[in-house]
Amino acid sequence: MLLSLDNRIFGLDAQLLFQLVFTGIAIFILFMAASYLLLDPVRKILNDRKNRVMQDQKDAADNKKLAVGMKEEYDEKLKEIDKVAEQILSDSRKKALQRENEIIAEAKEEAAQIIASARQEAELEKKRVKDEVKQEMISVASVLSAKIVSASLDADKQNALIEQTLEELGDETWLN
Repeated sequence: MLLSLDNRIFGLDAQLLFQLVFTGIAIFILFMAASYLLLDPVRKILNDRKNRVMQDQKDAADNKKLAVGMKEEYDEKLKEIDKVAEQILSDSRKKALQRENEIIAEAKEEAAQIIASARQEAELEKKRVKDEVKQEMISVASVLSAKIVSASLDADKQNALIEQTLEELGDETWLN
């Protein structure tokens, strides 16, 4: 049987106490060695990772601030571009209106010149027609004079001769 040493189940003696203290010291030394060999590198890796994450977060925050600044600058430039585009369009409209007015003025001036030229041509045509009528009258008078002189007739015969001459010349001469 196992219950021999003074019939005790659990004997608390010096050797047991020594073994317990020795085992505790051994476990403490093993824990310290394991901590030094295993936990320190893991802690270092975790700290490095923590620092890297914090640096990434800081970089992300800096990049976000930079992006916000760039977005504001971009928005300002877009507003400037819109203003410049509006100014260009406004200038183009003004130039187009000015050119339109110039073209209208040129067209009016050209129309006035054409009208003046047509009037001048009409006046010249009137003068030419008047000259032709005068020439016809002169030729009629010459023909009439020639007949009157050649006939030396009395007044009745002269009137008859004028009537005859006018009939020979016809109405078409006077209508033109």
